[in-house]
Amino acid sequence: MNHDAFIVKPGSKISLKKDYDTAFTANFDEKGDAKVKLQKDIERLAKYQDVLYAQNTHALLLVFQAMDAAGKDSTIKHVMSGINPQGCQVFSFKQPSSEELDHDYLWRSSKALPERGRIGIFNRSYYEEVLILRVHPELLEKQQLPDYAKGKHIWKQRFQEINNFEKYLVNNGVIVLKFFLNVSKKEQKKRFMKRIELPEKNWKFSESDVQERAFWDDYMSAYEDAFRHTSTEWAPWHIIPADHKWFTRMAVADIICSKLKELKLKYPTVTKKHKQDILRAKDILEAEEDSRLAVTS
Repeated sequence: MNHDAFIVKPGSKISLKKDYDTAFTANFDEKGDAKVKLQKDIERLAKYQDVLYAQNTHALLLVFQAMDAAGKDSTIKHVMSGINPQGCQVFSFKQPSSEELDHDYLWRSSKALPERGRIGIFNRSYYEEVLILRVHPELLEKQQLPDYAKGKHIWKQRFQEINNFEKYLVNNGVIVLKFFLNVSKKEQKKRFMKRIELPEKNWKFSESDVQERAFWDDYMSAYEDAFRHTSTEWAPWHIIPADHKWFTRMAVADIICSKLKELKLKYPTVTKKHKQDILRAKDILEAEEDSRLAVTS
């Protein structure tokens, strides 16, 4: 699959409505090639994760942003279904706590970064600080910022800080993959109605989701500006069509596997001394077996 169509070129001004088709499926169909490909990529990802963990030099950070009901949870659930839970950490960033508000806005994200050899998943992230706060600037007051840190310059300043933060991570072996699940307003409404009408999905519905829907255009504008300023060569944004969940999952899995393949991960080379230790251990274990057989004969 060609990933170039999903990537926001650094510095480019985009329109999510005009430039990205939320229903795009790249000629795949749900019951055919897409299902087979997703399953193969889930298996590939499990193998890559094993080598990533063994090599212990890189970490992978997956950042997911989207409007409500775009399918972040289900995408994470399906794409990561084959990996070892011990090597993966998922963090969902909600409204910041009082403790978190007493720190800089990147503090809680920094604490949640994956260790070397592991995969970290941010279900929403530090990007909320240039999205929801931009749509609802009154929330900035809760961050108790000094006067010089406020003003119109704050968004460009934060874009630069985020770019620097991600560059620092990449320089230190943390691969950053950022996904925006691009759902249409029409499809979002359809999914909201399903949550309302089906009792088993009622728990997913929140009245605030519908209230935020009234700010749709404001959010699109905030996202577009964020992508323009924070899609970089070292951490580009991927705009993934999200009207068809099966395609979203397949595309995300394909991109993750492709990135891990680029790393050319390898199991650690066993030293000569380590090989000798292994042979000695083998001799000891075999001697135990011979001793047991001698006793029982």
